[in-house]
Amino acid sequence: MTRRLAEVARQVGVSEATVSRVLNGRPGVSAATRATVLTALDVMGYERPTQLRGERARLVGLVLPELQNPIFPALAEIMGNALAQQGFTPVLCTRTAGGVSEAEYVELLLQQQVSGVVFAGGLFAQAEAVHTHYHHLAERKLPTVLINAAVDHLGLPQVSCDDAVAVEQAVGHLTSLGHERIGLVLGPADHVPSRRKLAAFRSYAAKQGLPVLDELVEHGMFSIEGGHAAAARLYPRGATAVLCASDLLALGAIRAARRQGRSVPEDVSVVGYDDSALMNCTDPPLTTTRQPIEAMGRAVVELLVKRINGGEVAVEELLFAPELVVRGSTARHLPRG
Repeated sequence: MTRRLAEVARQVGVSEATVSRVLNGRPGVSAATRATVLTALDVMGYERPTQLRGERARLVGLVLPELQNPIFPALAEIMGNALAQQGFTPVLCTRTAGGVSEAEYVELLLQQQVSGVVFAGGLFAQAEAVHTHYHHLAERKLPTVLINAAVDHLGLPQVSCDDAVAVEQAVGHLTSLGHERIGLVLGPADHVPSRRKLAAFRSYAAKQGLPVLDELVEHGMFSIEGGHAAAARLYPRGATAVLCASDLLALGAIRAARRQGRSVPEDVSVVGYDDSALMNCTDPPLTTTRQPIEAMGRAVVELLVKRINGGEVAVEELLFAPELVVRGSTARHLPRG
């Protein structure tokens, strides 16, 4: 107990006596100091005294799929800063192959009495995944927000980038350059944002009189390797441009083109999605759809904090408009004669 008092006091920058008064529920400590001590206790992994366990910590779980895609650490930084400004401490939880699962993270966060949870790129977007832990959060009425297109039955607020607008912008750009055989490189077949992109593409292409062929659609894992494999199958089928569901997929598509002796953008145009860090430094610089993650991240925190503070938040999806950023990976299609 003495060691715990000393460690928490050192972490917070107060006396051991102050920490003791907080843990024993005694007066003489400001509300701000009391909250800071309890947060430090949670972050350092110590159990709260029994009489304090009913109070939620000012912790918010940020559950992300991985950190290799630069869009996720960028989003975490935006939300972390916004949460800190509101007096909350973000707890970053990332899934890795063979590591802690999303459901296991939820249990750990609940044990820490978190005030809320944010999910980005999670199992909520996969129609065939297990969603029990989301229902568990909804039943407990723990403030929870999902980022980017969830399955329909979860009953949780969402903040998303508008996939339909993104596809229309990208396809409009490619058709203006003379491309007609446009391939799609998407995530897994049960991935909701990928399904939305495919539906939007089919609708928009039909209106524009473009061929809508199953042979020009490929699904894969969200990675450079997944993009490479998918695009390598599309190029021999006559795709002169490929629209990808992430920047990593697009980088894989560029690599596949080069492995087949094709040049980007002279032979094949490639469009990504996210506009994650360094996409203006690739070779060639990547034309991509920019997600407004600054605005989206702050909207997520605003919704979450309002719900934590007892306000009503509608169970609906807020759609944010993307922006097509044209760089060097797209060019006019010149039919070989």
